[in-house]
Amino acid sequence: MQTKRVLAGVLTSTLLLGTCPAAFAATENYNDSSVTGGSAAWQAWTQTWESLAADYTQVSLTPGADETQINFAWYSKDADGAATPVVHFGTDRNNLAAFNGTSAAVDSSLTGGEAYSYNHVTVTGLQPNTTYYYTVEKSGEQTDVQTYTTGDFESAQILYVGDPQIGASKGQPQNGEELVADSGAANTAARNDSFAWDRTLDTALEQNPDLDFIISAGDQVNKTGQAKEEEYAGYLSPDALASLPVATTIGNHDSLNPDYQYHFYNPNQTGYGETEAGGDYYYSYGSGLFIVLNTNNYNVAEHEQAIREAVASDPDATFRIVTIHQDIYGSGLDHSDTDGMILRTQLTPIFDEYDIDVVLQGHDHTYSRTKLLYGDGQTHGTYEFRLNEDGSDYDWDNAYNTQTDEQIPLYPEEGDTAGQAAHDAFQADNNCYTIEDVEGNTVTNPQGILYMTANSASGSKFYELISSQQDYVAVRSQNWLPSYSVINLTADSFSIDTYQITDTGAVEKIDDTFTIRKTAEETVDAAVTVDGAAKEVAMANVNGETYYRLRDLATAVNGTAAQFNVEWQNGVIVITGEAYDTEALAPVAEQNGKAITLTMNVDGRMVTTSATMLDGNNYVPVSVLDELGVTASVSNGTLVITTR
Repeated sequence: MQTKRVLAGVLTSTLLLGTCPAAFAATENYNDSSVTGGSAAWQAWTQTWESLAADYTQVSLTPGADETQINFAWYSKDADGAATPVVHFGTDRNNLAAFNGTSAAVDSSLTGGEAYSYNHVTVTGLQPNTTYYYTVEKSGEQTDVQTYTTGDFESAQILYVGDPQIGASKGQPQNGEELVADSGAANTAARNDSFAWDRTLDTALEQNPDLDFIISAGDQVNKTGQAKEEEYAGYLSPDALASLPVATTIGNHDSLNPDYQYHFYNPNQTGYGETEAGGDYYYSYGSGLFIVLNTNNYNVAEHEQAIREAVASDPDATFRIVTIHQDIYGSGLDHSDTDGMILRTQLTPIFDEYDIDVVLQGHDHTYSRTKLLYGDGQTHGTYEFRLNEDGSDYDWDNAYNTQTDEQIPLYPEEGDTAGQAAHDAFQADNNCYTIEDVEGNTVTNPQGILYMTANSASGSKFYELISSQQDYVAVRSQNWLPSYSVINLTADSFSIDTYQITDTGAVEKIDDTFTIRKTAEETVDAAVTVDGAAKEVAMANVNGETYYRLRDLATAVNGTAAQFNVEWQNGVIVITGEAYDTEALAPVAEQNGKAITLTMNVDGRMVTTSATMLDGNNYVPVSVLDELGVTASVSNGTLVITTR
């Protein structure tokens, strides 16, 4: 992430919390590995750092397209011979089957001018509850044998982390010096952060030995648009990653080089939402469909295409879980009310449309869990973030309206009246959500979406919480400690717990368990339902056909993505997407009516339909709802309206 302002509250809050190393508690918020690591472990780490930082050939594991597959990626050094993209894999460590893949050249400007190739291989045919052994070939030489064990394929235990961002502690003090992000072993910030990342994974795995895979919400490394192989070496170095696939997300610090897509072989790559690092992808595991979006690309139409493709691949998945880097609903000071929410107005209705259940986010280096949210059904502006003039990083100071090309300052200067007005209008337009009314931390078949924001798993960098907690946030936390979440996914439930690691290595829970349950929808005995809920709608019978009072239909779908307004201005005027704010009509018993022809103005176009008028109110057939963009059908005498 990019720090954009001086944190005025850091001094006071850090002194109160007292969780940072004592020598620097008054000024710094990061994990000092020389303190949390223990002297022996830290000294051993520093002694091996030079060789570790120079090893660009470490192996990464990624979930495959489904439970029966796993993907591998690694570098091989061309000086050692031609690349051989082969994984040897099987249940008998002395008789492993060969799986062949592809290889291609690495951009040598990212590897200090030395020639490397990257290798990508998919292993198929995995069975549940099975221990496998594997080696990979680096220019014909097999690595040491490693172990990988599958779960039951019906449930999943997933480690969810945010922003390891190896190298982000640059500028922080350590043992009387300042951590730096120079190249290779001289990157002492990467040395500090990769040790902490390893510590977090070891702690999480000790607490949860049956983890199936990891979800990272982005920013694996820190240097934006630069050579950073020592940071990737530190990120990939933990022993835990030899047996745990990681579904990584492209963060802003990952997005501007191809090195990300060299190191991670993601499944089902869609070709949508691409930057230099790659684009959107998806995979299935157990009851979950997992969709990973590169939101550093602001083409939301492409992200919707990726979601559509993913849903079509596994339409019966019980849970649909999206991971993005930017926290469109977060609570950190640095991003949640500025660049983090730029895509909120566009992604919210798309997530609603495709019945997304959970969105996992990073970027803000704070922890938050939202209430259950869905769109307000209104029309909003669309916005994007852009690169700076030389394309080396993002323009952190401005958002842009994609319809008008208006530049919107995210941090307007004092006296910039026009800029402040544009900024205020942008923030007001992002109040584009509705908070679902639910009770407790276990919900069943909710309409809204749960948005999580993960704090830094390594503690390489922490941010302050925004001063005033947003109304959409249920719980938030910033204790200046590395943290992680554990997701338990079953056939009918998603639950999440979040923990932090103290300086002494103790694990503390920082939020109550939150659970979403899915049950078969019960049949509602009602004449009209909206998303399964009964609605009071007056009806009329005209020659054996049922007609529905138009204003009651507007009331029934109000506040949903299908809402529409009804007005009378020398005729019936309907405006789709606009709230209907007239007081509900009194219910009446079904009546018989006489057919008439009604012409309505719908969003400026004339629509003619059969109708009936009773007591001064128009009743229309179900076919009218299609003209209004409302999904509806009649089943066993019930008008069933679906808005999500």
